[in-house]
Amino acid sequence: MTKLRATLGPLLTLLAACSSSPTTSVGADVPAVTRTDAATDADAASADARSDDVAAAIDVPAADVPVADAPGADVSPAVAALVAARPFHLAVPDGYDASHPAPLLVLLHGYGASGLLQDLYFHMTREANMRGVLYATPDGTMDASGMRFWNASDACCDFAHTGVDDVAYIDAIIADVSARYAVDPRRIYLLGHSNGAFMSHRMACDRAGEIAAIVALAGATFFDATRCAPSEPVSILDVHGTADAVIAYDGGVNVGVRYPGETTTMARWAGYDRCAATTSLDPSIDLDTGLAGAETLVAHHDGCTGVAVDLWTIVGGTHLPALGASWAPAVLDWLLAHPKPAH
Repeated sequence: MTKLRATLGPLLTLLAACSSSPTTSVGADVPAVTRTDAATDADAASADARSDDVAAAIDVPAADVPVADAPGADVSPAVAALVAARPFHLAVPDGYDASHPAPLLVLLHGYGASGLLQDLYFHMTREANMRGVLYATPDGTMDASGMRFWNASDACCDFAHTGVDDVAYIDAIIADVSARYAVDPRRIYLLGHSNGAFMSHRMACDRAGEIAAIVALAGATFFDATRCAPSEPVSILDVHGTADAVIAYDGGVNVGVRYPGETTTMARWAGYDRCAATTSLDPSIDLDTGLAGAETLVAHHDGCTGVAVDLWTIVGGTHLPALGASWAPAVLDWLLAHPKPAH
């Protein structure tokens, strides 16, 4: 926990200023909520963010984010209560058409950050809008030290052992959005960073029947293989820097609990998804603007049917890589190429 907090560093002045802008949120009894965020999981790796990049991430007017004044008609009281207690921001694409079900992407922030700050780092809002993707950016629970977290695994990051059920909360987000809008059930995706990456893996383990695919930056699955028993295949893309000093590429220990490295994480998912143990390399890509050339190795497990188990290794990348303009399009290209197979 100490390493996580120390490495994440202070808020960028620019991000702190932007985070004080009001955002509309979806809540069961609150038609519009304004909030301010003062937490961080985007440090010096985001220092390269230009002011125009930040503007691009937040320039969707509030009027373009419809907010219902009541719970979705078909949600259960439990779902309505969870959403009322923890409102979330939802961006509805300009071209939304209820006669054409849309993909849903849920962004899960890193430890100590927020949905808003994570989006400022990932720059997903505009790309999701252009692709016709419903885009939810919820917040984790705030711990006693003022850091937001997801109760993802034994290694990360419910350090106080509160037992908050974030699987149920993310279930509720998906159910609530699906009640309000036409969501394609074969295209429900998660994107997470750090603690949010662990949480994305947790959802893929526990809700494999619902989640089509995840992209997890700088995270891992459970060290104990018995803790993950997906009911059906899920497409998995892990992205990780080899120089990550917070969540090590080759695995390690966090708060005294082990987590697996990328080789083990990918091999586990290849087994769950009934892929071959062998991998093949595709052309390298450039994700990190702080590193020269096409630094990211792209590997996929062979023999997958209807799903994918891929690993993008940022050679020399840190826990917070300096993600460039290629990041958001590359992630959405990959996700949208991997819907849940038709049954």
